[in-house]
Amino acid sequence: QVQLVESGGGLVQPGGSLRLSCVASGSGFSFVAMGWYRQAPGKQRELVAIITRGVIRNYADFVKGRFAISSDNAKNTVYLQMNSLKSENTAVYYCRADGTSDGTYSTYWGQGTQVTVSS
Repeated sequence: QVQLVESGGGLVQPGGSLRLSCVASGSGFSFVAMGWYRQAPGKQRELVAIITRGVIRNYADFVKGRFAISSDNAKNTVYLQMNSLKSENTAVYYCRADGTSDGTYSTYWGQGTQVTVSS
């Protein structure tokens, strides 16, 4: 079992920055990828950024050049640095972890952290 705890969300003005953190805890789990997804009211959850095996980074087109995902494998933590935030970035941001345990591939989600971009 893996638990994901996000932090760092909040209210920020347009053009501002936030840094989200997600700490994973649990034993016997081999992480393959960790990522950030978002869900705005009335919309489906969508990928924001993902980092695979701590090296390969992929971003949604709407955040390229503004957001950066990174990880600290020793701390089982993934970060999302969000710069030049826009009102349309307002959403609940969820951390996701994919990996294996005893040969079984599993996906885990955090509880989400609210990001509100507003003046």
